[in-house]
Amino acid sequence: MKRLPVTLLSLATIAGVSLPVQAHAQSIDYGDVSQSSGSQDDGLSGPSGGGSSRNGRRPAAHYKDIEPYIEVAQVVKGELSPRDEVLTYSRVAVGIDGIVSSRNSGGAVSLRYERDFSWQKSEGDEDYVSGLANGYVTIAPGVRLQAGGLAARYTVDDGGRVVDGALAVRDTVSQIYSVYAGPSVSAYAGDVEIKANYRAGYSKVETNDAFRLDADDQPFDTFDDSVVHAADASAALKPGTVLPVGVGVAGSIYREDLSDLDQRVEDMQARATVTVPVAHSLAVTGAVGYEKVEISSRDALRDADGEPVRRADGDYVTDKSSPRKLAYDVDGLIWDVGVMWRPSARTSLTASVGRRYGSTSYTGTLSYAPNRRSALAIAVYDNVAGFGGQVNQVLADMPTDFSAIRNPVNGNIGGCVSSLEAGNCLAGSLGSLRSATFRARGVAASYTRKMGHLKAGIGGGYDRRKFIAADGTVLADDNGLIDEKFWLSAYLDADLGRNAGFATYLYANWIESGGSFGGDENELGASAAYYRKLTDHFTAKAAVAIDGYSYSGDPLLDDIWVTSALVGVKYSF
Repeated sequence: MKRLPVTLLSLATIAGVSLPVQAHAQSIDYGDVSQSSGSQDDGLSGPSGGGSSRNGRRPAAHYKDIEPYIEVAQVVKGELSPRDEVLTYSRVAVGIDGIVSSRNSGGAVSLRYERDFSWQKSEGDEDYVSGLANGYVTIAPGVRLQAGGLAARYTVDDGGRVVDGALAVRDTVSQIYSVYAGPSVSAYAGDVEIKANYRAGYSKVETNDAFRLDADDQPFDTFDDSVVHAADASAALKPGTVLPVGVGVAGSIYREDLSDLDQRVEDMQARATVTVPVAHSLAVTGAVGYEKVEISSRDALRDADGEPVRRADGDYVTDKSSPRKLAYDVDGLIWDVGVMWRPSARTSLTASVGRRYGSTSYTGTLSYAPNRRSALAIAVYDNVAGFGGQVNQVLADMPTDFSAIRNPVNGNIGGCVSSLEAGNCLAGSLGSLRSATFRARGVAASYTRKMGHLKAGIGGGYDRRKFIAADGTVLADDNGLIDEKFWLSAYLDADLGRNAGFATYLYANWIESGGSFGGDENELGASAAYYRKLTDHFTAKAAVAIDGYSYSGDPLLDDIWVTSALVGVKYSF
């Protein structure tokens, strides 16, 4: 296992205390109940009363709940299939969980470092960092700084697909990191509302060399790292201010630079928008504009025999002297038409159909919060990006008020967080680690419910990625391949009196992969934990889990099933 770089650890720590730019540079938005950036206020709902945050939620009262802790535990992990193997190790972990909210700032963080001490001489000690942070701070009227970070560990199977880290009986764990930061500005020039957002992001995957082989025992190229810049700006008049309809102009720029073969994604667009109210809570929307999208890369360095040169980890060495080759080049008219329905402050629906990326595009959101204890959110998306850019965008869309759902045995971040805000699931962004860029289309949905001492949530969705690579390069075989992922994540936690409680977690993934990266995959896992408070600071914990996955398309690949158990104690400061 590679050690966490000091730089990335510092970034993860900073993300926990600097608190999201949600610059949807690749969408044509008109607003929803969460008022994502880049949206136009439709003016249908009237004044919010008391002011609202950038994402449309009223600022919460001053609130702070921060819990640093130290945890010591004993873990036993057994591989049931295909081998009969038992591993035992001791664990020491330190972490912090916290939520902070005030009128001008807010955020949440769950950051954890652990070190496992193996009892087997053949197995070395390992350390991990996992965490999630997102938040904002108002630095001047109408000006905010947002930031967030993610650190998670997952298994990368021999098909380059991301599966849960609990399956890592052998040295197969990979670390995924992503951080972002940037400002947002909102102001008025007379009746014209002006908005601007910028986000700079960085994503990195550290993958172990030992498990990066395909079915032909040839190393394959996986995502390494990327840098993202995303910006958007808009100027709009609400309906009924100067004209009976709302009008506006907007533009956006998205650029992602991937280290793998110097791939580059560039998406620039400009558009004019119109909002036509047809009822107090219903409007028809439309947009027309121009977009230019380019994806390009270089080729790999070739040896004397014309074969691509690889590094020790299996990734291709980029030929910096080779010409840049276009993999995707689309420009021209873009448009969409849609509806926007906002009958109350608790319900919002936007849906649109149009033309982007040279074909039909569908996008939309639904947010429904019937009361303070439950919330439903659905989003339909369509964008182009690399693996790092996709993870970074989902991170920027995460809520700023959440409680992390962790696997009680391995401590890893789950597919969704516990929050009544929209955009609270990460699972859809984690798919194949192919280094090639892709067009992603899909849907993500979540429902959260809090009932007294019980809280529950479920998230699910579908993600389809069509990969894009240039002809005449080593990634050309990936061009046009499609990976599809159906995912599900659920949790149920409850207090049992004042001094005890339990937590359960369930996940399932069904992945269909194109190309030579193995057959279809089914992944399933479940865990349960019991907590008992011993004193004001000490809490005992016992947990069990079972995880497994199987390949339905390759009979030569064995199913893997792993069980694990933990007993430990946590001291909270």
